[in-house]
Order: sequence, then structure tokens, then C-alpha cells
Amino acid sequence: MNMVVDERSRRWRLILGGAAQDQPGGGILGLDAVDLTMDRALGALYESDRQGGLGSSCPNVARWLGDIRQYFPSSVVQVMQKDALDRLDLKQMLFEPELLGTIEPDVHLVSQLLALKNILPNKTKDTARMVVQRVVDELRRKLEQPTRQAVLGSLNRAARNRRPRHNEIDWHRTIRANLKHYQPEYQTIVPETRIGFGRKRSSLREIVLCVDQSGSMATSVVYAGVFSAVLASMPAVSTKLAVFDTAVVDLTEKLADPVDVLFGTQLGGGTDINRALAYCQSLVVQPKETILVLISDLYEGGDAKEMVKRVGALVTSGVQIICLLALNDDGAPMFSQHHAAAFAAMGVPAFACTPDLFPDLMAAAIQRRDINQWVAQQGIAASRAKV
Repeated sequence: MNMVVDERSRRWRLILGGAAQDQPGGGILGLDAVDLTMDRALGALYESDRQGGLGSSCPNVARWLGDIRQYFPSSVVQVMQKDALDRLDLKQMLFEPELLGTIEPDVHLVSQLLALKNILPNKTKDTARMVVQRVVDELRRKLEQPTRQAVLGSLNRAARNRRPRHNEIDWHRTIRANLKHYQPEYQTIVPETRIGFGRKRSSLREIVLCVDQSGSMATSVVYAGVFSAVLASMPAVSTKLAVFDTAVVDLTEKLADPVDVLFGTQLGGGTDINRALAYCQSLVVQPKETILVLISDLYEGGDAKEMVKRVGALVTSGVQIICLLALNDDGAPMFSQHHAAAFAAMGVPAFACTPDLFPDLMAAAIQRRDINQWVAQQGIAASRAKV
């Protein structure tokens, strides 16, 4: 029993830090050498006013990075690094290649590097690119196979030809589909349902990703860049990527390398969604075969009325539009509820999506399923039209 109490006290001491000494019973359990090192690492970050923080010394920061990597799991290390960047403004972690090489890479770190890429010193740029490459490789390992399976499977189903000409019939699938119509007396199968090969076209769907690269969308930009590269690797879909702030940049030609895509973005700045939609509208060749994914929090800095009008025109032309208010694991985003409701009134669903659900979302869009129904099935809160 005493061991349970002692372990509980130890954990509370590490959670509460120095403040625990002022609480009744605080400090009843002494910390061992390992605990003291963990306590100093936590205190330097979360009690920086009292302890003086990490200071501006690179050796101090390097020692702190080494300590947290040694004593905390990777997921916790990533949170502490992000907090250090935000709370203590430790940008020098990103400006020294020796320090940058010791940081646990994650999506938030990549977004910080991309935001600062134009002012990184030359000695750090190669290391920064290596860090981004590590995160991209890890995301591709996690996301590529589910995306390919979901998208290609939905394309195969969407491409089935149920009224084929004689030379288009897929006899193996047709026979399997009609075994229940076998006629024993004639020893034959009646092909009541004929299944043909998919239409022979260079692409079955056109996918346009239009990504807001304002500062609030940083992690969404990282995920969108990786997903765009994966989609572009599949010949059955034609993928285009445009990122925007107050200007629009077409990154389609860089999609072979998602790292090049990410370094082609410019995080921060204003937002002109209407201009971005106008550019994407110019890319549409076959409206009824086009899926336009707008990734934005919908805080429009340009012509809001024209933006809503343009969305309506795209919908009327047959383009399938989906608005993702965020594409990340960060939880519910801040977004323009007014514009989201206006989109919903035109049949354009607006909701936040986590990366693990994005492949299935694209599969549902390719199959022309009701996206609002798909959202409800996932338990996602979507914006509603104002009555």
C-alpha cells in the first residue's frame, strides 16, 4: 500500500513541479536522480519564470533536448518540443543544424520549418530538408497504402460498365455474377447481368486540391502536400494542387516529390479564397468528373460575396466540391461559421477531417456517395445551412 501511495506522490510531484512544495503534504517523497533530471527538464519548460527557462545558450538547449529524448516517450517529446517553440520562442533550435538534427521530427516541426524557410541560414537548410524528408517518408508509409486501396477500389467500382458491347464484356466477372442463373438442362449460364471492362480513359476522375496556406492552416498544408503526391502517383486520377494566400501558386509540377511541394509553399500571409477558386475554376475541363477539395478555415480576406457566388457557379456546372476546415489531428478548428453555413446551403459540406479518414472520404467522393451522409456515419460535426 505504501508503495502505491509513494508512486502516486511521486507522479503528482512531477506533474505539479515546484508548486507541490507549497501544498499540504508536498515533497513527502524524495525524487531519485532520474526523477530529478526529469523534474528539471519539465521545470525549465513549464516553470520558466521561476527557474529561468532554458536561456539562449545552445549547450543548454542541446542538453535539454537530450534529456527529454532519454526520459520521455517520442509522443511526449514532440509535445514538449512544440511547447518550447511556442512558450519560450526557442527558434534557435531551428537555426542550428546540430540542434535541429537532435529534435524529434513531427508535423508541427515541419510547419515551423516551412514558415521560417526563407530566413534559415544556409548551414541549416540541408538539415532542415532532411528533417522534412524524414517526416514526409513516415507519413507516406502510414498514408499511402490506405489511400491507394480506397481510391483505386472506388475507381474500379465507379468504372464498371453494366451495358457493355460484346467486345467489352469481362467474361470471368460476368460468369461469376450469373452462376445463380445456371440452367442444368442446357448446361449453360444465362448472362442476365453483363459486366464490362472499365472505360479505357487516361483518368476517371479529376481531383483539384485548393489549399489555404495561411498560418492557421500550417499542419493541414503538410498533410495536403503528402496526400496530393500520393494521389498524383495514380494514373487513374488526374491530380492538381494549388496553394494560396493573397496569391495563388500551382504546385502540380512538383507533385512527384512531396518535399519539393512543401518547400514550394509560403506559410502565413493573408487569404483570398475567391481568387484561388477562380484559378481552380480555370483548371476544370470536365465538371461532372471533377472533385474540388477546398482546404480552408474560410476566413476570406478578399471578396466574400464573389467567393460564395463562384462556389454556386461551380456547383451548378457539376463540380463536386468538398470544404475541409482542417486536415489534421489537432481537433476542432476555428473557422468562419457564416461562410461554412453559406456553403452548406449550396450543398457543399464543410467539416474538419483527420488524415486517417481522408482516403475513405476521397473514395466516397469518387463513388459519388452523399458526403453529408458519410460525414454523419463518421460522427463528424459538419456545418449546417442557416434556416
